[in-house]
Amino acid sequence: MAEITISAVKRDFKTKGERNQSRRDGKIPGVMYAKGTEPVSILINASEINPLIYTNENHIVYLTIDNQDAIRCVLKDVQFHPVTDKIIHVDFMGLTAGQAIEMEVPIRFVGTAKGEREGGVVTHILHKLHISCLPKDLPEVIEINVKDVELEGTIFVRDLKFENLKILNDEDTLIVACHVPRESDFTTDKPASAEPEVITKGRKDKEE
Repeated sequence: MAEITISAVKRDFKTKGERNQSRRDGKIPGVMYAKGTEPVSILINASEINPLIYTNENHIVYLTIDNQDAIRCVLKDVQFHPVTDKIIHVDFMGLTAGQAIEMEVPIRFVGTAKGEREGGVVTHILHKLHISCLPKDLPEVIEINVKDVELEGTIFVRDLKFENLKILNDEDTLIVACHVPRESDFTTDKPASAEPEVITKGRKDKEE
């Protein structure tokens, strides 16, 4: 499991101006919470948090707040601005040894499907799995090998088996499908449409 260290400071805005200034300074508000402790409001430099967010892998985060001892945690949630797509808030969850956590983990598909070698098209429907496991077993990504997927074959959640983690998605959730390419409905040999008949309606002179 990849690890990353991030520094933060406690957030204690007294005015709206302080909040706006922090945004202009490139700082992102967040919260760190853990079992048995009070949540802590924090500020983090965007330059530190971006590598953690814009990646396809999970990380164990060592979060230091006001230069105190690092807290072992994971990034639990990220909120984006609905218009600008900028990060506006982050949530960190502290880890406790022996206590299971729930996380969404990215899927990495490996191998070439048997059906694809026969001319089929592979579609990846699901890109993350919702899992439960102990912190020590939390994977960066979950690899799914598609090499045995035949033409018109599929992989559902119920087909997956992993040690030390439980998949929480519905077992009937489709993950991968290999299907025959559909022919386009458009053909170039369609007859040209007949020109519409033009009907002229004359004006009958009014008799005097």
